[in-house]
Amino acid sequence: MTIDRRTFADKPTLAKELAEAVADRIREAIATRGTAAIAVSGGSTPARFFQALGKTKDIDWSKVIVTLVDERWVDETNDRSNALLVNEKMLQGPAAVARFFPLYSGGTEPDDAAVARTNALLGELPEQFAAVILGMGSDGHTASFFPGGDTLDQALSAEGPTLAIRAPGAGEPRITFTLPRLLRADGLYLHIEGEEKADVLDTALGDGPVEDMPIRAVLRSGHAVSVYWCP
Repeated sequence: MTIDRRTFADKPTLAKELAEAVADRIREAIATRGTAAIAVSGGSTPARFFQALGKTKDIDWSKVIVTLVDERWVDETNDRSNALLVNEKMLQGPAAVARFFPLYSGGTEPDDAAVARTNALLGELPEQFAAVILGMGSDGHTASFFPGGDTLDQALSAEGPTLAIRAPGAGEPRITFTLPRLLRADGLYLHIEGEEKADVLDTALGDGPVEDMPIRAVLRSGHAVSVYWCP
């Protein structure tokens, strides 16, 4: 494992430091490749980080593409939509001119046709992400790689880019980038908050099957992972 574990005193400090690290990756990608794509997680944890990154002024946001590592299969006006959170918290101010690629493509189920529509859109993404920012659930899931997911094995091994997944702990059906696609990133970050999540991470870093805690697939991938944690 190549894990760089960083501890911060509080959530605002973590958000600021993570935003600065990701902003550096974005600037480097624009300088070398002319554009920068990032994939971010959803849920409530990254809201402060989104706000801090979106306020960064010394980025040419017109050359930035933002997408999600995964999405609940809900309309973008739904309160549980990750796209809604990104649009409200990050893509404001200087970042409002960035391009946003949603994963949800309409309908009630992420069937093969829906996933194909999403993958066609994502064909405009650069081959390599400047940064991928993951979260982690108390059950050891990340992205939509849930224990018991019906396509978990495929999600962890297929080249993708995306596929549908359903799992007992996931609530709605979801669409997720596959792990191999997410690992093609200049910087891979794991954003964790709360004492209980530190215990989950410690367990994930120990022995045990990936199927029980899919975050282990990331931690054991051999890729460098920067863990940003605060109580």
